[in-house]
Amino acid sequence: MKISRRMLVWAYTAAAIAALIGTWGNNLEYMALGLDPLATNLHFWKETFANPASQSITVDIFWLALPVTVWVMLEARRLKIPGIWWYLVLSWVVAVSVTVPLFMAARERRLIAANDSDAGFLSGAECVWLVALVIGSVVYTAGTLL
Repeated sequence: MKISRRMLVWAYTAAAIAALIGTWGNNLEYMALGLDPLATNLHFWKETFANPASQSITVDIFWLALPVTVWVMLEARRLKIPGIWWYLVLSWVVAVSVTVPLFMAARERRLIAANDSDAGFLSGAECVWLVALVIGSVVYTAGTLL
């Protein structure tokens, strides 16, 4: 399947919106515990050590964030994408799963402006993999919010 950059802008934006709903739907519930903001933050990070599963996913996210942050900084410089520090700071304040797709959408818009509209090609198996990943993400996110 041929993939256009415009299609990617929409897909990345949709992913950012879904991530915002999923993360902040849970964050707002967590903040409703009645603690002050600093205590809430400290309690949150303490609970990432709650069990091996929470530790594993937290370590996974941190180590994924490191190379992604380097890529974001280098791509922003290469393509002259403004406001890079907003993406980086908001990845900690909002969620990396929100800001990275937003950056990727900004990157695609910059490439479209440079008359590079063809993003590439995905095989049928790759499309099936992505559809399964989207379905799994939606189901898991919905399960956390219900």
